[in-house]
Amino acid sequence: MTEKATFAGGCFWCMVKPFDQFDGIERVISGYSGGHVENPTYEQVKSGTTGHLEVVEITFQPEIFSYEQLLEIFWQQIDPTDNEGQFQDRGSSYRPAIFVHNEKQRELAEKTKRELDESGRFKKPVVTEILDAAPFYAAEDYHQDFYKKNPDHYTEDRKQSGRDEFLDAVWEQDKVNQ
Repeated sequence: MTEKATFAGGCFWCMVKPFDQFDGIERVISGYSGGHVENPTYEQVKSGTTGHLEVVEITFQPEIFSYEQLLEIFWQQIDPTDNEGQFQDRGSSYRPAIFVHNEKQRELAEKTKRELDESGRFKKPVVTEILDAAPFYAAEDYHQDFYKKNPDHYTEDRKQSGRDEFLDAVWEQDKVNQ
């Protein structure tokens, strides 16, 4: 039996690879969620007018790879204190969020958020939203598995974003390889 997990962590290109490397993860799809327009396009979402966030929808087997493990990876990919976007990607469609699909996911997300906030790892409060799962719309094909299809562009984009420098400084050796 599989479950879904949906995470917004800024640019969805950078949110696929960290999850896409483990047994028990069946699929990681880049897409959009949380907005008010049906079947939005990338250009619509990027304009900030649809209310959607760039997200990854993960289909996983919880008996092999738990939701708790997914949350651990998620927190290590973002700046949870920045609700205005992530790294070089600014605006409402790039803000971080956890879309929960059931009450157990909500409890675990809130627990890990609270623990992270109380850990002293960040100088500012953890402001990442925990939201009810909303309709998910897969992004255009050229966005899917971007790190595999366009490895040079992916590597350069990550390098320019400042994401890795931030994550290295905050998580040191704890973080999952990108």
